[in-house]
Amino acid sequence: MRIVLLTLFPEYFSGLFDVSLIGKALSKGVATIEVCNIRDFATDVHHRTDDRPFGGGAGMVMQVEPIVRALESIKETISTDKKVIVLLTSAQGKLYTQAMARDYAAQDVVIIICGHYEGVDERIAEHFVDHEIRIGNFVLSGGEGAAAVITDSIIRLLPGTLGNEESIVGESHDTPGTLGFPQYTRPQEFRGMRVPDVLMSGDHKKIEEWRESHRKSNTTKKS
Repeated sequence: MRIVLLTLFPEYFSGLFDVSLIGKALSKGVATIEVCNIRDFATDVHHRTDDRPFGGGAGMVMQVEPIVRALESIKETISTDKKVIVLLTSAQGKLYTQAMARDYAAQDVVIIICGHYEGVDERIAEHFVDHEIRIGNFVLSGGEGAAAVITDSIIRLLPGTLGNEESIVGESHDTPGTLGFPQYTRPQEFRGMRVPDVLMSGDHKKIEEWRESHRKSNTTKKS
């Protein structure tokens, strides 16, 4: 898996993916992450990548040309037999889901364009990306945070990332709209708070029934 992040602020990702499971996955060659500076593809002496919005209004808009130049440069390095998907992070995009993460994890190359400022020239979303996505119903200062979340969610699904591949089965959102069940570990009792007896019973049928019941109650209570 090759993931390429197109951004105006490459320093955002410095050291971000070096730790925990993602860092281990990268060190094992499960995936590679490349950061591409969109400013390198600006044509003027000041490396300008944004301008005022047509029609007026506050803020600046990322220009179409530097992004397309960067995107085309990346695509030139990808062989035609590879499965490629291009994403744009945007507060106007489709809400990101675990099902989408699984779809993206099946690709060979994932390119993520990080939106910024007041947004990206709409021609990018209309003509140059496959999916425009948001990670929640809120606005970030830039799309780098969203790109980092998406990258993490994809890599953890790749074979070889987790020590136990069964860890991703039955998680929250593994079935769309369904949350996971509560988890406990030692000590069995802490300050009068006990682990449910059924989890200590060794009765796998009852444990699974308890977990399924709490999946449903968790989903109802927290959704």
